[in-house]
Amino acid sequence: MKKDLLIMGIETSCDETSVSIVKNGRKILSNIIHSQINIHEEYGGVVPEIASRCHIEIINNIMKKALKEANVTLNQIDGIAVTHGPGLVGALLVGVSYAKGLSFVTGKPLIAVNHIEGHIAGNYLTHEELEPPFLCLVISGGHTYLVSVISYQNFEMLGKTRDDAIGEAFDKVARVIGLGYPGGPKIDVLAKQGQPCIKLPVTHLNNLDFSFSGIKTAIVNLHHRNPNIDKADLCASFQKVITEMLVTNVKKAIQQYHFDKLVIAGGVSRNSYIRNAFDEFAKNTQVNVYYPEPVLCTDNAAMIAACGYYQYINGERADLKLNAIPNLKIQEPIKE
Repeated sequence: MKKDLLIMGIETSCDETSVSIVKNGRKILSNIIHSQINIHEEYGGVVPEIASRCHIEIINNIMKKALKEANVTLNQIDGIAVTHGPGLVGALLVGVSYAKGLSFVTGKPLIAVNHIEGHIAGNYLTHEELEPPFLCLVISGGHTYLVSVISYQNFEMLGKTRDDAIGEAFDKVARVIGLGYPGGPKIDVLAKQGQPCIKLPVTHLNNLDFSFSGIKTAIVNLHHRNPNIDKADLCASFQKVITEMLVTNVKKAIQQYHFDKLVIAGGVSRNSYIRNAFDEFAKNTQVNVYYPEPVLCTDNAAMIAACGYYQYINGERADLKLNAIPNLKIQEPIKE
């Protein structure tokens, strides 16, 4: 009988401290997440030094809770997967150092996971039937990518943002109009009270890249010229235009590469307007659309463990020289 593989995931790339135990890359046994949102909210965004210190204070307790909830011991773990980039370098170093320490004292293999590839793998935990190949739209606070997922470990970048990430645009708009941090969820809620009646610029490029700085600047200028502008209408208009930009590029990618599956990943994939738009898109096409459940959209260790599982069974191992890489890129195939 084939042995079940248990992978521990460790995630500290930004302001969530998370440890998870995942079985066979698909079943979550535990996924403990400690968020620092309340700490950073008063500063209007994540303060890297504070984030790092908070990770240091809590990570050992989070690991113990993950083991307890999963009802397993460290000896039963087959591998330790940790985010080593991209992200905030100080925050990443906490998780990487902790994972290396665990690997050293237990003798368990260390697996280095790309945070973005982890977001993609989060969908495997929600949809057990999902397998590559598929098109993935990664939309998060720091990243906006269109990725061809050729296999579990083979990716090709088709498009990316040329300036702000989509989540960054949400946060900046929210800050300008006085909603505070985190901006994405607050805009989503307020937009439901308004109408998308304000004309905003739409940036469509000739390729599959994105650009969100124009719409962000337009909203900043509108608000400065008219501080009494209806914020609900402004949020609704912003969401409508930014979603149109996403849908347009997804349509272009599907037409060009003939995908029949679309996966949405990253923290912004929780946005209700964006989800509704892609649900409508799915109804009118032969494309199946997948989202992770809400808790797996934002940063969490279960997605890191799921991604690490496929690296583990492929024989990938890191050594104790592993370091944090804050600007780590998706690993694309070498082209002949």
